Amino acid sequence: MIKSSPPSTIFPDRLRCAREYRGLTQGELAERSGLQPSAISHFETGARKPSFDNLRLLADTLDVTTDYLLGRVTEFKELAGADELHRHYNMLQETDRKFADELITLLASKGAAPGASKK
Repeated sequence: MIKSSPPSTIFPDRLRCAREYRGLTQGELAERSGLQPSAISHFETGARKPSFDNLRLLADTLDVTTDYLLGRVTEFKELAGADELHRHYNMLQETDRKFADELITLLASKGAAPGASKK
């Protein structure tokens, strides 16, 4: 389990950090994301929290993951939990997805076998 700060305390800092890393002002981020400049300011000061839709808009505009903005991971492109395993799944061809599903099922059943060691 990932130990992280509550999203409400880390989000403003992560948003500002990602915005500055991309070399954007609050106004530029607002324009690119379609949000009001005052909304960006409120998000960065912690006065307001974004909706899920706005969180996704901000992450897409800044080319970071929502996991990063919420403090679940430390790197811009890093994903938390099971998302990391599936991030490229939809880019696979149907036959490759079927193969991946079968392989994961096989590995899971092998780990569940009596006497299997668990790490």
